[in-house]
Amino acid sequence: MDKKNTVIGVALIAAAIAFMFWMQQNAPPPPPRPAPAAQTADATPTAPGTAPTSTTVNNATTSAPAAAINTAFAAARADSATAKVTTLSNSFIEVRFTDSGGAIRDVALKKRDAKDRLIYPAELNGSAPFIFNELHSDPMLAFVDFPGLDRSSRFERVSQTSSEVVYRAVLDGRLEVTRRYTLPSDESDKTDPYQLRHETTIRNLSDQTAAPMKVALALGTAAPKNQNDDGLQLATGYSTGESQTFILRSALESSGGFFGIGAHDSKSAVTSPGPLVWAAVKNQFFTAILTPDEPAAGLVTRRVKLLAALPDDNHSAYGVASSAQFDVKALAPNTEVKLASSLYVGPKEYARLAQASIFKADQDKVMDFGFFKYFSQILLTLMTWIHGLSNNWGIAIILTTLTLKIIFVPFTLAASKSAKRMAKLQPELQAVREKYKDNPRKQQEATMALFKTNKVNPVGGCLPILITIPFFMGFFTMLQSTAELRFSPFLWATDLAASDTIGHIFGLPINIMPLLMGATMVFQMRLTPTPSMDPTQAKMMQFMPIIFTLFCYTFSCALSLYSTVNGLFTILQQLVINRMKDPEPVAAVAIASPGGKPVKNVTPKKK
Repeated sequence: MDKKNTVIGVALIAAAIAFMFWMQQNAPPPPPRPAPAAQTADATPTAPGTAPTSTTVNNATTSAPAAAINTAFAAARADSATAKVTTLSNSFIEVRFTDSGGAIRDVALKKRDAKDRLIYPAELNGSAPFIFNELHSDPMLAFVDFPGLDRSSRFERVSQTSSEVVYRAVLDGRLEVTRRYTLPSDESDKTDPYQLRHETTIRNLSDQTAAPMKVALALGTAAPKNQNDDGLQLATGYSTGESQTFILRSALESSGGFFGIGAHDSKSAVTSPGPLVWAAVKNQFFTAILTPDEPAAGLVTRRVKLLAALPDDNHSAYGVASSAQFDVKALAPNTEVKLASSLYVGPKEYARLAQASIFKADQDKVMDFGFFKYFSQILLTLMTWIHGLSNNWGIAIILTTLTLKIIFVPFTLAASKSAKRMAKLQPELQAVREKYKDNPRKQQEATMALFKTNKVNPVGGCLPILITIPFFMGFFTMLQSTAELRFSPFLWATDLAASDTIGHIFGLPINIMPLLMGATMVFQMRLTPTPSMDPTQAKMMQFMPIIFTLFCYTFSCALSLYSTVNGLFTILQQLVINRMKDPEPVAAVAIASPGGKPVKNVTPKKK
């Protein structure tokens, strides 16, 4: 039976390796990413019947590409070729505004470090900054589905300074719309350099009451971070003030479910009702967060096909866009209403977003750390502090891991002593099993009495694992959205947020750090005694390092670095524990014989 289980385990591992090889060989090569200019441009003819004012609003009839006809997704659109672009910038971002819709075309993250290197380049070792909303369905904060005021409408730039730009348009001579954007100069105690201030004022110019309106403002479009990204982490999100909800792009895609459970067709949009304290759209490392002065009425999430040349079933072609909805009450003549908000466009840096003095609406929850969020927050805060001392994220991960291991040494020592005493009890436990093999109740009673007499906790050996699992999961979750690790090098790894691939063999990537992690797990398992495990379980456990290595093989090398350092420390610790003095001799427990006379089991003495 043991040989049969071993063969099954080996067969499963071989099948997993063969499947990974097949996936590598049959995966389609990533397509080149076309420039935004290759998209269809909006036309901007003058709308008929426009009121004769100094500012005219143009209603454009956009010729959408064929993909836009598919109701399962929207199509990306470029700005008008004749649009006038205005730029505001500080040392962190460069914001480009367009008069088509009087909105934000895109935001470039231009912050540089002390060595004058871009902190967030678009590509590894690149000289161009990452641009949020570079490919999009609408400019950020543009009116969505509002004929006469949307991205097809031409706004007049009223004024511009080094930190502010104002746009104005009049709709049918009835509604005057003024849009004001203010960009902070640099960091201060009251604002953040990635956060703009936005105000849209709607004024009723007519002598009649304007009907109530539902206004939707675009938050932007999150695209896959590079041509190898399948976009699984593209999402929108919102907060009600009490809870946060995130909508993955996959929620809009058709799915067969799990054996048919949860199957659904593709959706053109998902509408989330308010009131919403903030709303966001994000990719793995960057986000746009809109925090209105008054709660939004809802959030609309759409899937957007950014690369029209790719087939509809290619995940790399899609991004996700969102728009925040606001209810505007009826406006009496010569009255106005103001939609004011703050817009953060930048990296998902927890230390930045957690500043309560600046971000007062729990924007740090956009990190979406999930169930283990408290562990992720502790680890990321500690790691960020250590990085401030070491100035290297790889060293910060190592020191953070060692700090945790040192803190948990007392728990580990207690568990190791319990494990060694458990090993000493094996002859006694075997005697109990043999004596009461036909009476499970008495066998349990005698076993517990043996544990109690020898002061052994049967689950004591599991304590270190139970303690480290939440931190491992917290670390794993934290690495999914920590922008600081993006393109951070360490040793041979060029990017701690990606696999440390140094080459390929037969199409398979060679990742060093996961292999080191697997080796430490094997050595650690050989050092750690497992006396209570039956032979079948012991043989299956020998395959766990291989399975775990395969599971983590393509994950970020930062996770493998954490696990490797954790394993090396555990190995050294176990070597010290194994040299410690053995615990006290095992106290035997009297076991009653079937005739009622106690039979004393004595552990054989060592020869």
